[in-house]
Amino acid sequence: MKNIKVLGTGCANCKATVKLIEDAARARGVAVDLEKVENIADIMAYGVMSTPGVVIDGKVVHAGGVPDRGKVENWLGDESP
Repeated sequence: MKNIKVLGTGCANCKATVKLIEDAARARGVAVDLEKVENIADIMAYGVMSTPGVVIDGKVVHAGGVPDRGKVENWLGDESP
């Protein structure tokens, strides 16, 4: 199971990113542990200056803007059936 964190203060793009990851994981049948990180100090600890940011298993894989679905599916790809 992948641990995925969406870094952001709760803006529309951050919420859209969470929904996109949830939808993609559900469609591919991939179990994820999805967490929203809204504390500014916690976000900055990852070095992310532009939100939303996405952290997978401790590694920042995206920052700034909503990722496209293909990118999200690629992140989830190695665990799909």
